[in-house]
Formats: sequence, structure tokens, C-alpha cells
Amino acid sequence: MKSLVVRLQSYSLTWIILIAVILGAVLSNLSPYFLTTGNVTNLMKQVSIVAILAAGQSIVIISGGIDLSVGSVLALSAITIGWLVQQGVDPALASLCGLAVGTFAGFVNGFIITRGRIAPFIATLGMLGIARGLALVVTEGVSYQVLVPFFLYIGNSSFLGLPVPIFFVIVTFAAIYVMMVSSRFGRHVYAIGGDERVARLQGIPVDRQKTKVYMLSGFLAAVAAIVMVGRLAATPPNVAQGIELQAIAAVIIGGISFAGGRGVVLTALVGAVIMAMITNGLNILGISSFWQQVLIGAVIIAAVWLDNIKSGIRA
Repeated sequence: MKSLVVRLQSYSLTWIILIAVILGAVLSNLSPYFLTTGNVTNLMKQVSIVAILAAGQSIVIISGGIDLSVGSVLALSAITIGWLVQQGVDPALASLCGLAVGTFAGFVNGFIITRGRIAPFIATLGMLGIARGLALVVTEGVSYQVLVPFFLYIGNSSFLGLPVPIFFVIVTFAAIYVMMVSSRFGRHVYAIGGDERVARLQGIPVDRQKTKVYMLSGFLAAVAAIVMVGRLAATPPNVAQGIELQAIAAVIIGGISFAGGRGVVLTALVGAVIMAMITNGLNILGISSFWQQVLIGAVIIAAVWLDNIKSGIRA
């Protein structure tokens, strides 16, 4: 039994899940509405977009970088989809174009970081402004309505008793998990995040792999845009402002090291669930949404601080 406890302690996923369970129990005691069927369904819809973004953000952070542009890339991809639908383009083709826009934005991030030797924070901060600005320029600040069955099904329907957005989350994390643990690309990402200089000496194509990392983050931001369009049935250009902080918080809460090179992608999903539970619980309890931003910032600082303490202990 003692050896079992020691093994459980070594897995961060165990502790993250335990925290989620305790948080759920506390919120259900504070409000009888928290565990109702309607609220649980709403919670699953709320978590889907942040979770998909967190999947991409987790790979970026494991590689030793950060992507501050995911919210703006999501908005630009959504605007692309909305504009094309307004022009009569087939919804599936419009979605593919949205995915292409998100992936291209990620490529630009990766190119600037690797070829321009610009820090990820600065490069993606610049893309944050560029993508959001383009979304506003294209729409002139006007939201496009997307009242087509294809997107309404994605955002508001259920399959096998679960909201359709949850299946986007399941497929995303399953694919990312397999890729990170079973592919050469995944091993390279961990190596680059652990020590980029050593990775170069080992012959790993660091620049190419880092570019792929940011392309994948942009692609997943566009996937989240498809879900967002379905949920809102519209594409407001100011959508998803500040959501990058929620995605980063989900990754850090999940125990993925902000220093890079360590972490399990699946923990980011649990971190996203915890973030959604906190937000949902505060809303049910009637606590001002302004406090949510305060809490998110505090959680990021605390999680990184704890990670630094653990790293110091290991050293």
C-alpha cells in the first residue's frame, strides 16, 4: 500500500484530478444547482473551447515557448468562416478555409520566432494585435450571423448523450497525446523544451519542429473557432478576448512546467475543467465576473511559483 501511495504521488495527473473532484464537491455543497443535468451540460460546452486551445498551448509551453495570439487567431479564423458563409460558400469548405487561416497564422509565428530570432512572447504578442486588427478591418466591427444547420449542430446538439463540442475535445486530446508519447515529433518537442542547445547538438531540426509547434497551435485555435461559431451562431470580431490567459492558466494548473521540457498534455484538459468549474461556480454563486480575471491571474502566478519551488527541490 505504501509503494502504491508513493507511485500515485509521482503522477501529477493524480493530484490534478483529486483537486478537480474536491472542487466539484465543494461547489456542489455551496449550490444545489451545480450538479444539475442542465448545468453539467453547460459546463461541458464552456470547457470545450478553452480545452482545445489549452491542448495547443500545452505543446507550445512544453517546447519552451508561449503563444499569446490564440484568442486573436481564433477570432480571425471565425471571421473568415463567417464571411465565407455570408458569400454562399459551403460551410464545410468555409471551415477548411478557417483552419487554413489559423494554421498560416501559426506558421507566421513560428517563422518569425525561428528565422527572426524574436522571443516567442514578443512575436505572438505582435500576432495578437495583427490577427485581432485584421478581424476588425474585414468586418468593420460588424458581427456576421451564421445560422446554418452545420454549425448549429456543432454548437448546440448532442450525440450519445454528450454535447457535440466535447467530442471535438476528446478527439483533439487523444490525437495530441498519442503524438506526444509515440512520435518522433513529440520526443523532439520535449528535447527542445528541455535544452534547445543540446537538442541542436543532437541533430534535431529545432527550427522546423518549433515552426510545426506554432502551426499546430494556430490550427487548434481555428478548430476552437469552429466550435465557437457553432455556439454563438455568429462571428463577433471581439470574440475570445483574453481567452489566451484562460488557456495558459489551464496548462499551468495542469502541472505542465512553464520552463518547458516537462508535463503531460492530458493534465491540461483537467486544468481546463478546473478553470471552467471555477468560472461556472462563481457565476452560480452570483460573484462578479470581474473577480474571475483576478483569480485567473493569481492562479497563474501561484502555479508557476509552485513549479519553480519543485524545480528548485529537484535541483
